[in-house]
Amino acid sequence: MAEKRGLGRGLSALMADIETPDSPKSSGSERMIPIERIEPNPDQPRRDFVKEDLHELAESIRVKGIIQPLIVRPHPSISGKFEIVAGERRWRAAQIAQIHEVPVVVRQLDDTEVLEIAIIENIQRADLNPLEEAMGYRQLQDKFGHTQEQLSTALGKSRSHIANLMRLLNLPEDVIRLLRNGDLTSGHARALITTDNPSELARRVVKGGLSVRETERLAKSSGEPRKPKQRKPAVEKDPDTKALEGDLAATLKMGVSVDHIEGTEGGRLTITYKSFDQLDELCRLLAGN
Repeated sequence: MAEKRGLGRGLSALMADIETPDSPKSSGSERMIPIERIEPNPDQPRRDFVKEDLHELAESIRVKGIIQPLIVRPHPSISGKFEIVAGERRWRAAQIAQIHEVPVVVRQLDDTEVLEIAIIENIQRADLNPLEEAMGYRQLQDKFGHTQEQLSTALGKSRSHIANLMRLLNLPEDVIRLLRNGDLTSGHARALITTDNPSELARRVVKGGLSVRETERLAKSSGEPRKPKQRKPAVEKDPDTKALEGDLAATLKMGVSVDHIEGTEGGRLTITYKSFDQLDELCRLLAGN
């Protein structure tokens, strides 16, 4: 089994090569390359490019040229070609503007670094929609074994933010399509994640133009009301059980209830969390991280 490597083998250094629009030009190996020798990165987390935005950028490129060079690497499988690490939007707009050569900076990067930089560049520039961001995190986890904690540290995002976004990928395909198209926001989608009928509720949300708060109330009240269970009268717990509950609650900082099944040595341990942050922390403790 391959050893999991920590995210960010000098990502700050790598990202320093990717200029922001206000940063000075990078000194070094900038050069011009014919546009037909450049290929997009198949693992690029960004999937949706707004046509109107591309045409606006293309018009700017016609007038001012490409001010910020693309970051590329030698293509891993096609000799003489290059693969985009950062700057696919500029590459697409340059084709619309009928530009034959584009400025690039060539870097020797492996697959992990390419994906990391692509995700970080887009996230830092707020270019990804929530679904694309979640898919980027999933790629880093599935392909390279990064944990949410590593992602949180390297990307400057909280673990709860990353966990909440990745839960969006558990929604049905039709709801994901509404989210991708902008008919639903990530707030709407998060409210639907735990419901039994997210597809139906999503259609009602879009049709009614419901706000996130209205969607949360709809999700909470959805489904047939359940008949409350008839509970047996509470049995007074012995002092040892109460002390155990107190110790566990103090350690976990969550509500804990220990209930023995009368006449057996078994029972039920109930842990109550109040937020996704607490749930993430509990999962981390149970996983031994």
